[in-house]
Amino acid sequence: MNVPNHIAIILDGNGRWAKAKGMPRSYGHVKGCANLERICDDMKELGVKYLTVFAFSTENWKRSKEEVDGLMKLFRGYLEKCLKIADKNHMRVKVLGDASAFDQDIQDRIKILEEYSGKYNELHMQIALNYGSRDEIVRGVRKLAEDVEKGTLKPEEISEHTFENYLDTAGIPDPDLLIRTSGELRLSNFLLWQLAYTEFYFTDVAWPDFDRDELIKAIEQYNKRDRRYGGVKEE
Repeated sequence: MNVPNHIAIILDGNGRWAKAKGMPRSYGHVKGCANLERICDDMKELGVKYLTVFAFSTENWKRSKEEVDGLMKLFRGYLEKCLKIADKNHMRVKVLGDASAFDQDIQDRIKILEEYSGKYNELHMQIALNYGSRDEIVRGVRKLAEDVEKGTLKPEEISEHTFENYLDTAGIPDPDLLIRTSGELRLSNFLLWQLAYTEFYFTDVAWPDFDRDELIKAIEQYNKRDRRYGGVKEE
């Protein structure tokens, strides 16, 4: 089985999964967070080198205050626990998005985690927090424009490769496979630049129920694609 070098996942369906069980949405987020740890183990064992997950978008601030507060509490705990997960999987962690919107203690935990896990390179996990691809591109354009204004970059030197260095994912290869759980068939403003040539896999399984078997199903479907031409391989 040809395992993708980089898998991106939109972690969808936590709230609906909990509601279907008669539980509050926060219960689904807790279970979803626990599942992420298990999937990291599976990715490491299968030989995936890069994992990027969409955990909290720039649009998620519009949710109820109760749900957002619950997510912030969850992030605080997970970012701390992720230090142990990094040790277990020799995993380097990087947060994508605009972290300045978070409370200072969350920003501090992000910095500590990124610095601590920087010594590892067996699995690279990117967590998109307060992330939106359009926002990422606009922030990148602003930084690029500043360098042009300062004279450190000439307009004629700007290329796709140059621009990629201004994105949150600078230095990270583009995803080979995108997985979205819980039946939705859209990108939701996630990695719009980076997913240009990525294979997509959509499943009705909600994120808390997405396990190793479901991951292998996605990889098997990926193996049926012809990456040279972007189509499905002939039988």
